[in-house]
This record gives sequence, structure tokens and C-alpha cells, in this order.
Amino acid sequence: MQSIADCLRPSYGRHAGHVHDLSGPFRQSLPSCSCDALLYFDLSQMESQPIDSITTNPGAVGLRETVSSRPFRTKPIDQILADADHPEHRLKKTLTAWDLTALGIGAIIGTGIFVLIGTAIVGDAHRPGAGPGIILSFILSGATCALAALCYAEFSAMIPVAGSAYTFSYATLGEFLAWLTGWNLILEYGVACVAVAIGWSGYFNKLLKLAGLELPYWATNPPHWAGGPEGSVANFPAAIIALLVTVLLVIGIKESARVAGLIVLLKLGVILFFIAVGAPAVKVDNWTPFMPNGFEGVRAAAAIIFFAYIGFDAVSTAAEEARNPQRDVPIGIISSLAICMVLYISVAAVITGLVPVSQIDIYAPVAEALNLVGFKWGAAIVAFGAVAGITSVLVVMMLGQIRVFFAMSRDQLLSPGLSKVHPTFGTPHRATILTGVAIAILSAFFQIGEAADMTNIGTFFAFVLVCVGVMLLRYTKPDHPRPFRLPLMPLVPLLSIAACLYLMAGLPWTTWIRFVVWTIIGILVYAVYGIKHSKLGTQAVKSGSSSR
Repeated sequence: MQSIADCLRPSYGRHAGHVHDLSGPFRQSLPSCSCDALLYFDLSQMESQPIDSITTNPGAVGLRETVSSRPFRTKPIDQILADADHPEHRLKKTLTAWDLTALGIGAIIGTGIFVLIGTAIVGDAHRPGAGPGIILSFILSGATCALAALCYAEFSAMIPVAGSAYTFSYATLGEFLAWLTGWNLILEYGVACVAVAIGWSGYFNKLLKLAGLELPYWATNPPHWAGGPEGSVANFPAAIIALLVTVLLVIGIKESARVAGLIVLLKLGVILFFIAVGAPAVKVDNWTPFMPNGFEGVRAAAAIIFFAYIGFDAVSTAAEEARNPQRDVPIGIISSLAICMVLYISVAAVITGLVPVSQIDIYAPVAEALNLVGFKWGAAIVAFGAVAGITSVLVVMMLGQIRVFFAMSRDQLLSPGLSKVHPTFGTPHRATILTGVAIAILSAFFQIGEAADMTNIGTFFAFVLVCVGVMLLRYTKPDHPRPFRLPLMPLVPLLSIAACLYLMAGLPWTTWIRFVVWTIIGILVYAVYGIKHSKLGTQAVKSGSSSR
């Protein structure tokens, strides 16, 4: 019987894939070797390896999958698409280009522009403020996102399945880096959801006060042991909104997208209202000095205000549920980001022109700016829009979190039970309920300090890996169909990587420490569970055993 090494000899230089796709001398030798053992093996990496290094034991997962080689196994695109189409894990395809654009805008416009812009302008103990230079901060962080968005668009059109950067990394960078990407996406979406729910609670309470109502303090703050005032029990509004969004997401993605679409129209109207009412009252003198802390203040603000743009990547997590993902997902990603970038720059110019930097409120900066110049009724309208805007952010952020869980579970790097799809609603109900309950508990009982920074660093990490992956895939799969092709390759991904690393360097060192600790925990989880239960490895083992 021929060895696997003999089978490989005529096929050096071929790209990774299933051996049944090959032809010529290699295909003629298929009956005499264990072909299925080659599934998921990158043949292009064989050229530099001596034949002696290739084991003839197919039961060892692939050709020679030692403990050290398992983390670098990649998942072929064809297999990713096949898994997504499996009846047990198939999601309903109901989303249009408008739905995806609305989801993107719904995730982008919210806490960042209604709350964090105040901190970015004024600064805090960990970073200098940008002052009126916040306009440049929005341009800097928006340009960084735009570069990454182009990379996401090419990947999403090629691989229109749930999982976003996690799935893209699995196809190009190997299982271990894909796991780390997914693990940090859990950090990104999870911490963001908790922060958004708590922010929603704060704005909701302000609206009640404007209406002459007020909830007791013990019902709107976390317990004293978690940093809340003495006598407080839990932040019930934050928990309730998280659970209501959970119910909405269980019912169906189309229903969720419709709700997000209606809220998007509402908050776009509110932002345009703020610009229209505030622009005539702008005083040019308030823009001087433009950069009170120099460009370092602009960069520090860009690093935190980056949170305001996070959300366009959530569009790619819903790619599997799009009717025409190859066309509609790139449209949804790029259009939602472009619309929000124009609005953000406009809001930044108006808010810094309305009131001096020293008077900007860091908790409700947009609404309070109108209040300070005498538009109290306008402040109430903006506050109402903020509640609606933050609600839509929570919907899409939770959607992103759930779809990442779903994709990782489908690959059995997490419990397979999380990828079960509801027979009636066609949604991953178990992952949805788990996510919703966890967010509700954390929102009710904890204060999440510096949540934006933790969300941002996880997102930067994912962006860098996506940019690296899109370049690698151009090399390893040059002939694979690309409905959307990234222009100026490799300049765009290289610029995106440089911009992400530059903004990451502007985050506080405490954020880096937390990020490293979270990453180490993720590595341990992968070593204990993921590497042993991985569907990729299990299939290769079964294939090798059956061929003996």
C-alpha cells in the first residue's frame, strides 16, 4: 500500500482543500491511500517539509496532527459553507440590504454619540480630552473603521455565514487564532451589551423624571457591595430591557431587524433635529483652542470614541441570514458606516460650538448642550431619541454576541447545544437565552467601569486579524469567487492594521492588563476544552480511523 507521503508527491504546491477536488496523478492514486485523512490539510505548506516528517498514520488527525500542530489547522471555505447549510444549524434567510444597513446604523448610533462623546471631549483621569478637536478624532477613528470595513466586506461576500471575524480567521489563520478572535469578540459584544443596558437605564430614568415620575434609588442602582449606594438592590430597568431584547431575538431575526429599522428612523430624525436646532446657535469662539491638549488628546479621544463606530461588524455576523449576502452584506457594512461617519462629524462640530468645553456634561452631553443654550424642549426630544438609539444598539450588539456563540458552538469549540436552532422561529434560542440572562444579571448587579476601553481593544484585535486574513486568502485562494474585491490590495489592509495598532497604543495601560488576563483565560479554555472537542479535529480522526 502506498504511503500518504507517496500520494502527496505529485501534488506539491496545491492549495488547501478536499482531495476529491484534485485531478491528475494525485487523483489516480486515491484508491491506494487514505484520502479523507487529507481533509482540512494545507498542501501548500508541504513543499518545505521533508517526506520523513509525514506520518503514514491517518488516525492521528489528518497527516500528522501533533498537539503542537492542531491549533494551526484551518477550515476550508467549502466546509464552512456546508456546515452553515446543515438542516440542524440552518438559519432563516430573510434580511435585505435595507435590513442590514438598518442593523448597522442601529448598532453604530447609540451610546458612543449620546454618552461617550462627552468624556472624549473633556477627558478624564486616564486620558486628555480632545476639545473641539473631537472632530478630528471622529475622522481618525472613522477612517480606521472604513479601512477595516472594506476587508470585512470582501470576507463577508466570500464567506456569508455567522461568526464574523471568528469565521474569517478560521478559514485563514488557523483554529487557535480563530478561537482567540471569537473569545475577544465575546468580550467586545458582551461588555458592550452590559454597558449599553446600564446606559439605557440611566436615560430611561431621566425621561421618567421629565415626566414627573421617579423610580426609587434602590431599584435603579447595583448593590452596595458592587459599588452602588447603600441600601440599593439592583438596576432593574437594565435587567428588564436586556430580557425584553432577548425575547425579541428569540422570536426572529426579521422581527428584530424591523424593530431596529423603525428605531433607526427615529434616532436619525433626532440627530438631524439636534443638528438643525443647534447649528444656528454655534459660536465659532468656542472652537478656540481647537486642540487644547495637542494631537495626543485627539488620538486618546479617537481611541475611546472608536466605540461609537463599533457595530458595522455586527452586520457581517448576520450574513448567514441575508437573502443575497454576496451583494447586500457589503452594501450594509459600507453604507451604514458612511452615513454614521457624516452624522458624527456634524454632531461633534455642533456640540463643541454650542457650549465651551468646560461646560460639557459627560453623562448626557448632547441633550444637556441644548438645555444650556435654552432649548429645554429640544433636550427632552434628544433624551427620548437617546433611549430609542441605545435600545437599537442593544438589539444588534446582542445579536452579534449570539451569532459568535452560535458559530463557535457549531464548530464544537464551545458546547454543541448552543448551536441548536428553534424549530419554529429558526433562531439559535439556547445561545440567545444564555446571552440574555447573563447580560441581564451583569447589568443588574455590577458597575462596568471603563467598558468602552475593554470593548475597543477586543475589536481592534479582531480587526487586525481580519486584515491579515484577507491578505492571506488572496494568496492561498487567488481564484476563489469574490463578489466584492477589496481595492488597492495590500495597501488598504496594511493601513488598517497600522491605524488599529496606533489607536490601541492610545488606550490606558489598565485596559491592556485586563485584555491580557482575558486572553490568558481564553487560552486555558481552548487548551482544556476546545482543542479536544473541535469538530475539525474530530472529523479528521473519524476519517482516519475508518480508512484503516
